[in-house]
Amino acid sequence: MSGRLPDAFIEELLSRTDIVDVIERRVSLKRAGNEWHALCPFHDEKSPSFTVSPTKQFYHCFGCGAHGSAIGFMMQFEGLEFRDAVEDLAKAAGMQVPQAEGAPRQRPRTGLFEMMERASDWFQSQLKAHPPAVEYLKQRGLNGEICAEYGIGYAPAGWDGLMKALGGDDTRDGLLRRAGLLSDGNKGSYDKFRDRVIFPIHDRRGRVIAFGGRAISDDGPKYLNSPETELFHKGRELYGLYLARKRGRLDSVLVVEGYMDVVALAQFGFGNAVATLGTATTPDQAGLLLRATDTVVYCFDGDEAGRKAAWKALRATLPRLSGGKQARFLFLPDGEDPDSMVRKLGQEKFEKLLGFAQPLSDFFFDHLTAEVDMESLDGRAKLVQLARPYLDTLPAGVFRDMMMERLESLARYHLRDSGAARKARPDAPKPRPVKEQARTPMRLALAHLVQNPALGQAAGDLADLLGSDMAGADLLLELVDICRERPNMTTAQMLESLRSHPSHDHLAKLAIWDLPGDGETSAREFLDAIDRLRLKRVEEALAALPRIIDQDDGQKADYMTLQRQAAALKDRLRGRGK
Repeated sequence: MSGRLPDAFIEELLSRTDIVDVIERRVSLKRAGNEWHALCPFHDEKSPSFTVSPTKQFYHCFGCGAHGSAIGFMMQFEGLEFRDAVEDLAKAAGMQVPQAEGAPRQRPRTGLFEMMERASDWFQSQLKAHPPAVEYLKQRGLNGEICAEYGIGYAPAGWDGLMKALGGDDTRDGLLRRAGLLSDGNKGSYDKFRDRVIFPIHDRRGRVIAFGGRAISDDGPKYLNSPETELFHKGRELYGLYLARKRGRLDSVLVVEGYMDVVALAQFGFGNAVATLGTATTPDQAGLLLRATDTVVYCFDGDEAGRKAAWKALRATLPRLSGGKQARFLFLPDGEDPDSMVRKLGQEKFEKLLGFAQPLSDFFFDHLTAEVDMESLDGRAKLVQLARPYLDTLPAGVFRDMMMERLESLARYHLRDSGAARKARPDAPKPRPVKEQARTPMRLALAHLVQNPALGQAAGDLADLLGSDMAGADLLLELVDICRERPNMTTAQMLESLRSHPSHDHLAKLAIWDLPGDGETSAREFLDAIDRLRLKRVEEALAALPRIIDQDDGQKADYMTLQRQAAALKDRLRGRGK
């Protein structure tokens, strides 16, 4: 959905939401003074570096850098989009999410979700009433417990069973049609799914948004999915992800191709399996996977079609491999799929098989070197030409540099403008070590405002900073205006209101600076920072005037005024220092 939710709504939502409650339901927190500490849920660690501040309504991990509000935590922990995270928190707070500003008005979807849930219940009831469908699932090795967990059902062979059960008037028939559950023919509407085992597809919040149907006879295509609807966009969803995340933190996710593969793997203890929905892995799906876990294992058939699918998955995944994220590829023997392999090998041996999954880096270079003659100069040049566009999509970092270095090694050629090339040349300038940000008066003033917006009331008249070319002056004035309008806002509320602001990431870093805890010291340090900025502005103005002997009367008056201002500011700073 385009457009953004009103700032006033987000602020109210966060005021009704306690970030400690939100995180404590998902992570074991322990109180440490005025904050709460925990082992970070976003990376492996032995000692706690994850902190939650009730005052700021903000979390931060000093180990991996994860940070944000309750909304940000829901997005990162649950793998939700912004709107979905807001809707979950709003539901818990008893609030109705408004229409996004600038978004096209949509038809209400509440009745649509209810109809999907009713359809799912009806399909499940039909499974119990049709022994041949139950027998088919037993022959496929699925037990009743796993079928119930995944909500598996059955669509009877008749033309209008679902229509008769859930339709009957224009409103209900309209909802069935909007949900993609009806098809239209020469003689009118009829059930889309008939004589098929039904697999409900859930969104990231657990709502049924579509269905997949597996034929139990030879009539029609083997698999049939719901069409694209206002609820369901197959390139943005993954079958089984919601149920996998319900089981807890995912150390890895196993990506397979079929519904039956996911359910069979879950029955054998691999509850981290998900499936693409009849499409090649899309960038949206790769993003979902890497928000849910740090390690993705793609499992494909070893034939040509499987390797083509794996290459498409690699292309979708490459631009998202940052912050320690990684992908691996497991290719099964011809004629096998995950369902058949896990039944043939059993849980323990299949687990060992997963350990042989090929790292993305190996698959990438194996795939490309197979297309060229590596013994010839022309072939190695072609390798660079093929590989470079893909590697350029990798986020900057160690993995990208190492992939470039591997390409250089294979091509026997130093690439220009790559981190690996710079490293390879002894005459290349060494990168400067990254220094911690200096605590300049500007950064201190901004940090205090972000951490305690009430200080905006004490900033005084900042008109003398207007039009200044001092770095950060415009941002400071903007923050002071925000704080004066809403002095009771928390750090989380401020940063959420600035989520799309160019300086958001910079302010988020300042939000975790260790500042004086007591109000009096904090206010004094903030006012000192403001006065030092004013003094700098006055001294710049004095320096810009000609020497006093060359001044006319008007300039001399300006000069004396500026000198008095500078002296007053210095006195004020000395006074606070006592």
